[in-house]
Amino acid sequence: MLRKRSGRCCEVAMTEVKEQQILSRKDFISDQDVRWCPGCGDYSILSQTQKTFPSFGIPKENIVFISGIGCSSRFPYYMNTYGFHTIHGRAPTIASGVKLANPELSVWVVTGDGDALSIGGNHFIHALRRNIDINIILFNNQIYGLTKGQYSPTSEMGKVTKSTPFGSLDRPFNPPAVALGSQATFVARTVDKFVHHMQNMLRRQYDHKGTAFLEVYQNCLIFNDGAFKHLSEKELIDDNVLFLEHSKPMIFGKEKDKGLRLDGSTPQIVSLDKGYSQDDLVVHNENDLNLAGILANLTYVHEFPTPVGVLYQEEEQTYDYLLVQQIEQAKEKLGEGDLQTLIAGTDTWEVS
Repeated sequence: MLRKRSGRCCEVAMTEVKEQQILSRKDFISDQDVRWCPGCGDYSILSQTQKTFPSFGIPKENIVFISGIGCSSRFPYYMNTYGFHTIHGRAPTIASGVKLANPELSVWVVTGDGDALSIGGNHFIHALRRNIDINIILFNNQIYGLTKGQYSPTSEMGKVTKSTPFGSLDRPFNPPAVALGSQATFVARTVDKFVHHMQNMLRRQYDHKGTAFLEVYQNCLIFNDGAFKHLSEKELIDDNVLFLEHSKPMIFGKEKDKGLRLDGSTPQIVSLDKGYSQDDLVVHNENDLNLAGILANLTYVHEFPTPVGVLYQEEEQTYDYLLVQQIEQAKEKLGEGDLQTLIAGTDTWEVS
């Protein structure tokens, strides 16, 4: 583990490392056999991560992947970086500790819809709320894959599984909406088959200072095959996916003849060949929290396309930065602490 450096010394040291070390995808491939089912969407996510990370220009020793429990959580074994396979739902907690102990590290959490939004829900929302400078990738296949096909917190109502033989009665979680409600400073979505788009989203995550959340729709071909077919099949993508671009109007459709407009705060689909122009459409603004909420809530409205891309991002001071500042201020005011004195305390009692 590298020791933390500060100020100009850190910048010079990192520059020297970048000049000396040029990495490729092969440098991020570990010697472990990948043990996912053939055809699993996890392979695509792993491949795009290995392709994208060399462009960050940081040494592998400064990267840590932390996971919980689930199919996705085998991820740290397959990345030739530091890694930690933790316990169910607790990856954000471990990641927070790693980042606070060594702020120089680039810390990544890999989790699933069950791992993060069920037993790990509390840890997930508080990591987002605190805005620690970590990155969370949530693999959403809308099912429990590792434990053989029970319904998950993101499964649709009526889902028939081994644990819901007559159909699920639970309303599903909407991960981007949960993230926005937790005051996340970066919320994005992509699909496992959108390889170039996913690479761009990973890059955007890395560049963001604060907790960066990325939801990846990921196909589980064994227990929930085709859940996102309407978003990933070539002949269906154009009409069912709304690719978000900052400062660009929201246009979709095979002929780019459909768009999204707002009637107050109510979204509407309009046809550009029937009395509407691009000037009538919503222009995406990544910094508009209200707009992000509207987009996130389109997820389960079937007549609307599914938004992918960066829904929201803002720059706020991170928890780890504020913590370091607080410690330094305390030292200036009170001096260096002494552990033994703290343990002994300032008051004593004599028991006779």
